[in-house]
Amino acid sequence: MQGSELMVLSDSLKALQARIGCDFADPALLNRAVTHKSFGSEHYERLEFLGDAVLNLGVSDLLYARFDQCDEGELTRVRAHLVRQDMLHKLAVSLGLPEVMRLSEGEAKGGGAQRPSILADALEAVIGAVYLDAGFDAARALVFRLFEPVVAQTTLDGWSKDAKTALQEWLQARKMAVPTYRIAMTRGKAHEQVFVVACDVPLLNMSVLGEGMSRRAAEQAAAKLALEQVMQLPASKPAPIVTRKTSKSTKN
Repeated sequence: MQGSELMVLSDSLKALQARIGCDFADPALLNRAVTHKSFGSEHYERLEFLGDAVLNLGVSDLLYARFDQCDEGELTRVRAHLVRQDMLHKLAVSLGLPEVMRLSEGEAKGGGAQRPSILADALEAVIGAVYLDAGFDAARALVFRLFEPVVAQTTLDGWSKDAKTALQEWLQARKMAVPTYRIAMTRGKAHEQVFVVACDVPLLNMSVLGEGMSRRAAEQAAAKLALEQVMQLPASKPAPIVTRKTSKSTKN
């Protein structure tokens, strides 16, 4: 980083610095980590790339110690759940990232500071900024502080195969075509948009609705309902057409 880029942090970023437990030698890195691409060319995307790698290794480290009897596939599946967008969004909110995000006027008015995708990316960028400024050990320590409470409460039963995978495997085991997913509707403002997705299983005359804060979350919610229904079916009878909505889900 060139010396001319060094800067003095605002009070809000100083407070963020204290919350993440890193006194930046180069404050410009933290400033960049909370800058969306709509604001200017010095934005967080490259830092996000680094942070994603550190995040995955840090969480892997925690899971390796926590689940010492699990195989690679199980650990990979649990990690995927832990580093998904809605989890990162929650952690970003807990760190107060919405209050410090630098966005264009239009993006800010559109609710960008609350948008899960932006906040999840910014959290990874913050981890990347810590890595560049203070090294891997400091960045891993931040990941540990964020995820140790989550991992401590995690059980394998709670992170079994995701609903879409489980439903697909159930159908394929019975020589049935895999389900299809389609957006049935969306509602709400851009930063609070709710997706309603239909999961269709034509051979069983089944269509169920699930909803969530992202398309992926809605698909998982719909698949969960469909899986619950197909597992209750008599072995030789198709299901009736069923259309239902789930409660809101943020699971990716």
